[in-house]
Amino acid sequence: MGTFDIVVIAVGLAMDAAAVSLAAAASGFAKDGRAVFRLAFHFGLFQFIMPVVGWFLGVGFVSYLKAFDHWIAFGLLLFVGGRMILSGMDSSQNPLKNDPSRGMTMVMLSIATSIDALAIGLSLAMMEVDIWYPSVIIGIITGCLSLLAIGIGKRLGVLFGKRMEIVGGLILVFIGSRILFLEFFA
Repeated sequence: MGTFDIVVIAVGLAMDAAAVSLAAAASGFAKDGRAVFRLAFHFGLFQFIMPVVGWFLGVGFVSYLKAFDHWIAFGLLLFVGGRMILSGMDSSQNPLKNDPSRGMTMVMLSIATSIDALAIGLSLAMMEVDIWYPSVIIGIITGCLSLLAIGIGKRLGVLFGKRMEIVGGLILVFIGSRILFLEFFA
């Protein structure tokens, strides 16, 4: 497998993380450098780790996980997206309380957006491809695309204000729904 193939796979895997980064930034949650770093770093890190985990776990466990991985991703994205929508509708709520770049919410988003990478790791193991180079490329590209999406999202947040938090939540729910749709109809 060549570098071009790995880059194409990495860009495809990074799209969910970039969309979540855009939504978080547009919602006003990536105001400072620490939040930007947390989003890009965690998404890149999990996109690096999950193919490695998939590669090492082997066929048995991953095939079991494949039966419901779409439900896990959907549930996590629905939960976080729903919280963002409710927060966007409630002007009295402190937005920092629901910051998606912190704590378990960040971990849930990182897992939800990188479950596909687990399957890629398994595929690479079956193809007898060494996992480290592709995983590094996948992680770096995800981190970079997340940073780019955060920059775009910040501009949208300035233009549209608190309403972007609702839009961001809807984007997360849409991504989760798309995962389910593709699982059952594609």
